[in-house]
Amino acid sequence: MTIKVLIIDDSAMVRKIFTQELAKEPGIEVVGSAPDPFIGRDKIIELEPDVIILDIEMPRMDGLTFLEKLMKAKPMPVIIVSSLAQKGCDVAFRALELGAAEVMCKPGASYSVGDMSEQLIEKIKSVARLNVSKLTLKSDISVQAVQRARTHSLIRTTNKIIAIGASTGGTEALKNVLISLPATMPPILIVQHMPQYFTKSFADRLNDLCALEVKEAVNGDTASPGKVLLAPGNRHMTLKRSGANYYVEVRDGPLVHHQRPAVELLFQSVAKYAGRNSIGVLLTGMGKDGAQGLLEMKDAGAYTIAQDEASCVVFGMPKEAIMMGAVMKVESLSRIPFSLMDLV
Repeated sequence: MTIKVLIIDDSAMVRKIFTQELAKEPGIEVVGSAPDPFIGRDKIIELEPDVIILDIEMPRMDGLTFLEKLMKAKPMPVIIVSSLAQKGCDVAFRALELGAAEVMCKPGASYSVGDMSEQLIEKIKSVARLNVSKLTLKSDISVQAVQRARTHSLIRTTNKIIAIGASTGGTEALKNVLISLPATMPPILIVQHMPQYFTKSFADRLNDLCALEVKEAVNGDTASPGKVLLAPGNRHMTLKRSGANYYVEVRDGPLVHHQRPAVELLFQSVAKYAGRNSIGVLLTGMGKDGAQGLLEMKDAGAYTIAQDEASCVVFGMPKEAIMMGAVMKVESLSRIPFSLMDLV
């Protein structure tokens, strides 16, 4: 089945490049393009695309306003592709809240057209199969749960590591998990597939919401109790150990499972350096990134958890891990925080 894609972007050059790159992939057809949302609206009615690629800053109507109208009138998978700068990250979060399936950066100095095209193709294939209604579901975590997390007391555990991987739908899933955890949790390492620059604002936002300290990781950061380290966009993050102390290495490298950062590399490093003193969690996401790494964690003695299909936006990564026998427990998103607290 061919996936029909419509591109809405005011840049003729961007429309041309995306059309050329996507034409190389069997099973994807760019059925049309539009320079602004008004023309885009007419093209949606005429061409009935399966996936829309949407810019944010455009004439006549901005992409966010159009996205909000579209998701109310005719919900469908939308991938935001924008030149995200630090000041634009709040806009990107708003896009996810309004129902965008993914947010990506346009190619830049450190983000080649080839890498971007490879990831865009994978995202198109994934979101074309989405249950779009799941993208606009609000968090069911109550304020009381957050307050309990802030005051809940646990014995500090210094020799445990929690590693979490997520992709499509992961920003909300991670928020739901982290706001329910107390400040006394062991170190938590996270790979969430997202663009460069976006991860810093995401970490800052989580830090404001959570009892835990959340930050975008930099090379050499110590993994210590009460701290959450989020892999920076477009950089791989792996666990290292010096004596009894854990720290992270942040580095460049080729895409793994079409991703950078890759869950696979994080999980493999946790299996190697933490082994039975670790817990692995695979949340909603497309593809199979992290499934083999989770199996390696399990084989090394770690406890492994996967999010269940009913609460996933995309049941891709968890499903792959379950199918290969990497998962010891399948949990709904709302139960995962409690399982983590029980385990530590």
